[in-house]
Amino acid sequence: MRLAVWPLAQQPWADVLGAAVHADATGWDGVYVADHFMGDGHRFGPVEGPTWEATAAVAALAAVTSRVRVGPLVLGATYRHPAVVARWAATVDHVSGGRLVLGLGAGWQANEHEQYGIALPSPGHRVRLLDETCAAIRGLLDRPRTTLHGVTVHLTDAIAEPKPVQPRLPLLVGAKGDRMLEVVARHADVWNLWALPGPLAERSAVLDRRSEELGRDPAEIERSVQALVLLTDDATEARAFVDRHAPRAAFAGPPEAFAELVGAWHDAGVAEVVVPDLHLGRGNQRADALAALRTAVAEVLPAAPGP
Repeated sequence: MRLAVWPLAQQPWADVLGAAVHADATGWDGVYVADHFMGDGHRFGPVEGPTWEATAAVAALAAVTSRVRVGPLVLGATYRHPAVVARWAATVDHVSGGRLVLGLGAGWQANEHEQYGIALPSPGHRVRLLDETCAAIRGLLDRPRTTLHGVTVHLTDAIAEPKPVQPRLPLLVGAKGDRMLEVVARHADVWNLWALPGPLAERSAVLDRRSEELGRDPAEIERSVQALVLLTDDATEARAFVDRHAPRAAFAGPPEAFAELVGAWHDAGVAEVVVPDLHLGRGNQRADALAALRTAVAEVLPAAPGP
């Protein structure tokens, strides 16, 4: 079991940096950054708030950390050309010494597409775009030359050098619906979603079936999950927090209860738990919250997290 921190990209850069440096120094296993150009007025903050660009942020964090895995959670295929993403990924993998996890998704946030004049196609078209994006990136990262003439992506005898440090740079795909899980089954090394253990188990069973239908061993695909986290000893506050964010996966309670949840995820086959810092405070308060979470989880799962 790995633990990763997900600092909100709409907070001051010093706070994003502080979360990453803290994670790197205290035994956490990863740091992720969301890929959005502005808030959505809800889970990713106010629309007008300043927002750091994900690829630049991940590269910067790769350069100032030495141990944690780093990556975007997740790059939107609607505005990230696969050839450009592959070139960026190989570069950052070298910058990090082989610690990049390349997170990819179909794209969904309407307001950033509308404001920047970027087309937001139908869900079906986005699934196809992500499928071809994953195929193109895998080819560019792994093979000397890649040709792909799909419906949405076109590469002709394309080169991409240098290759990543990692023999197989991991592709993480964020997905939940059945059509998206087929993309995961075909391409992903890591599957990520918002889910508590019950919904995760149902979706995981679907992914297992899709993988087997494609002739792939489901065990080859790691499971990665996240939920909003609020640390509190107040049961009333905890219930209100979870209810307010439903149906988004959310947890509220003391660190020991979070550790029990991590144990349930572990029993459901999860390899990585991602903790957004949105409700953990800032500065010393956040550092104390992260330390409490890590200590509690280590007591439930002694082998995790670790350096």
